Amino acid sequence: MSDIKERGYANPDVLVTTDWVAEHLNDPDVRLVESNEDQLLYPSGHIPGAVQVDWTTDLNDQLLRDYITKEKFEALMSRIGVSNDTTVVFYGDKNNWWATYAFWVFQLFSHTNAKVMDGGRLKWEKEGREMTRDVPKYEATNYKARERDDSKIRAFRENVMEHVKKGQPLVDVRSPEEYTGERLHMEGYPNEGALRGGHIPGAENIPWARAANPDNGTFKSADELKNIYLQEKGLKPDDDVIAYCRIGERSSHTWFVLTHLLGFNKVRNYDGSWTEWGNLVRAPIEK
Repeated sequence: MSDIKERGYANPDVLVTTDWVAEHLNDPDVRLVESNEDQLLYPSGHIPGAVQVDWTTDLNDQLLRDYITKEKFEALMSRIGVSNDTTVVFYGDKNNWWATYAFWVFQLFSHTNAKVMDGGRLKWEKEGREMTRDVPKYEATNYKARERDDSKIRAFRENVMEHVKKGQPLVDVRSPEEYTGERLHMEGYPNEGALRGGHIPGAENIPWARAANPDNGTFKSADELKNIYLQEKGLKPDDDVIAYCRIGERSSHTWFVLTHLLGFNKVRNYDGSWTEWGNLVRAPIEK
């Protein structure tokens, strides 16, 4: 853990190292959760004892475009063997992009005893650590969740409209090509339904992946992150910030960085993001 403590983060305890995870593989009070963009990765091999949480089927309502209810969250937690006291450690592919998304959704239900494994799958694999195809089965728990609280860390389109009118900070974490409107979607990905290209007026473009070290997926130091978000883009820790991407997954990574690593007081993730804004009738767009 020492290297994490030395990086100057506001909340270093939110991250754990691969060494820490290796030492806690058989700890009954810790549950490893793998959450990936590529759903075939988990069955092909994962950290022993880890369960899979699929953002499409486990975290999202299958009818409404919204997250699951309190009752469904309780059922999920019971199924994966998590009690109210369990420390949940998230990790995944793509520099923990989807791991931080799952972490963020868990925060909507106030499961604050949650951490992210720095470096994710990439670092674990690069270190040649043990992987298994065995899917663990845990005894069901009697998890009790709070009602989902969308007020603190989630933004809706009316909040974004208000931000635009007031000229408050918006962070577009997509690629520069998506931001300018040159592309409707990320290169190599399907278009997820946005009819217009461009960005929300006044938004700064800070691609999410700039916060991670490309060689091993770990988070950059606090000084490096401050250089990107504060010095380069002028954000301040007491700003009211809204981050967005196309469906709220990349922006949850930026939300995690600003909130937990840099100690910003008020950051919200606009999960409607560009698939909603790019289709809204009369919503203002810049290119």
